[in-house]
Amino acid sequence: YKNQQTIIRGDSTIPIIMLASIAAKVRRDRRMVRLAKRYPGYSFEIHKGYGTKKHYAALHRHGLSPLHRRSFLRNLR
Repeated sequence: YKNQQTIIRGDSTIPIIMLASIAAKVRRDRRMVRLAKRYPGYSFEIHKGYGTKKHYAALHRHGLSPLHRRSFLRNLR
């Protein structure tokens, strides 16, 4: 893209980027709540996929789900 511009910290300074960031987070959070029903035991509805202590405990207890990106979790294989 020739006319693309990188704006560092754009999500805290540019209103349209702020809106897009919020919309993306809301969409992801809603998706995680839906996925929690399909993959119970991982508490996706609580931590929304962030690497919290509870998330890592569930990974150790249940192993990786098909949703987990293995490239981020090499030490849990």
